[in-house]
Amino acid sequence: MTKSILLCGTILTLAAAPALAADAAQPGANDKYRAQEASLDLFGSASVGQQTINNITGLRVNRDLRLGAGIGMNYFLTRNVGVGAEVYSENTAHSLVDSTSASVIARFPLGQSGIAPYVYGGGGRQCDPTTLWFAHAGAGLEYRFTPRVGAFVDARYVLTDGTANYGLGRIGVRFGF
Repeated sequence: MTKSILLCGTILTLAAAPALAADAAQPGANDKYRAQEASLDLFGSASVGQQTINNITGLRVNRDLRLGAGIGMNYFLTRNVGVGAEVYSENTAHSLVDSTSASVIARFPLGQSGIAPYVYGGGGRQCDPTTLWFAHAGAGLEYRFTPRVGAFVDARYVLTDGTANYGLGRIGVRFGF
């Protein structure tokens, strides 16, 4: 497990190095959040069911927690308003993609600090373990190291049309271009 985490961290660092170097030479490098900006998200996810959310205990979380990984794309029309889409999987034994979703995002950069809280909402389609439609709403925080490389963490509540609702958290890296 420790070797896997170390390997993933090394790969992400190597992937970010060219973007970090390119940003140092860019004019306007202090504008960490821009209009007409596209970004790629690579993230890990964790979800828990409604029963665990209602009665949160360490035992329930250990029993109910489902880990996954995903990829997403975002496009900001203005500095503050954008759209995003993502796919992720919690179990590749059945299908590669467990869930797809799209969101409208409102972010609020705090000056040139690199910090931007955001809220989002949208919906999507779950494919595995059962097929259903869902809506979601959530909030998060992003920190940009440079205009092209950042880290984020967010959480959402997911309302489904056929099973118990659940919570989903994500943590990942964001590459802007």
